[in-house]
Amino acid sequence: MSQPEPNVDEVVRSIAEETDTPTETVSKMYADTLADYRHQARVQDYVPLFAAKKVRNKLRDGSHREH
Repeated sequence: MSQPEPNVDEVVRSIAEETDTPTETVSKMYADTLADYRHQARVQDYVPLFAAKKVRNKLRDGSHREH
């Protein structure tokens, strides 16, 4: 049985609040990461969770900022 899709707006808002990042930035990063994971994954059940985790970690590490 597959997992229900999380509400994208809630995921983006949560990451934005946790990382003090504009929702527009988080939304784009999440969409890009999700698309990349979906393209590569054989099993799609947990792809949204993995994408959210990757975006959250990137923002916490500060690796999204251009220097």
